[in-house]
Amino acid sequence: MIGPMRERVVAACDGASKGNPGPAGWAWVVADDAGTPVRWEAGALGTATNNVAELTALERLLTATDADVPLEVRMDSQYAMKAVTTWLPGWKRNGWKTASGKPVANQELVVRIDELLQGRSVDFRYVPAHQVDGDPLNDFADRAASQAASVQQSAGSALGSPEPPPAAPASAAPRRRANGTKAARPRAGSASSRTIKAKFAGRCVCGRSYAAGESIARNDQGWGHPECRTAAAG
Repeated sequence: MIGPMRERVVAACDGASKGNPGPAGWAWVVADDAGTPVRWEAGALGTATNNVAELTALERLLTATDADVPLEVRMDSQYAMKAVTTWLPGWKRNGWKTASGKPVANQELVVRIDELLQGRSVDFRYVPAHQVDGDPLNDFADRAASQAASVQQSAGSALGSPEPPPAAPASAAPRRRANGTKAARPRAGSASSRTIKAKFAGRCVCGRSYAAGESIARNDQGWGHPECRTAAAG
């Protein structure tokens, strides 16, 4: 017997890219009436940008939820939110071109999301990422996406997967490359130990994001927080 239709579904979605571009993953999670995660899914994207991962997470969430039930989507990606709520109408009017006349980035995903939004009630809510008392649903989606990006495997409630683990700090042990050899640790004073200002926002190997203009340094898996490089090198 089918139970009564819910008045509103509250969900969160997130994407992760370890290197931006780099190994990427997406995830969404739906809560019950008490706000507890009850249904979730995560998947791998191979090598992709953080923006592609964020948009994919939203597309998968919209696909997996009932279009007849109002949906609240919590996200920490301002790009993905603005793409589908602020910029999209203008892009459509301009024939999927930006105001400067360039093709819209990730157009296929944006068009698919636009189709999924037609005729349904969706309320987008921005929530800051990685806050001590942050949104628990967003945190769940963030951890699931980060795990999917790291291990490049699908997970979710339908698969009986355990709850995604907290983002682990960078290990002091040397990491191994895909061919089994040990990755070299950055040496103090070498070019790889220097810090630069990030041109674009991204996500560190530790799972936390960094903003454009923030100091970052190279570690054995890409760019990230200087302290994570130090921990990996220590």
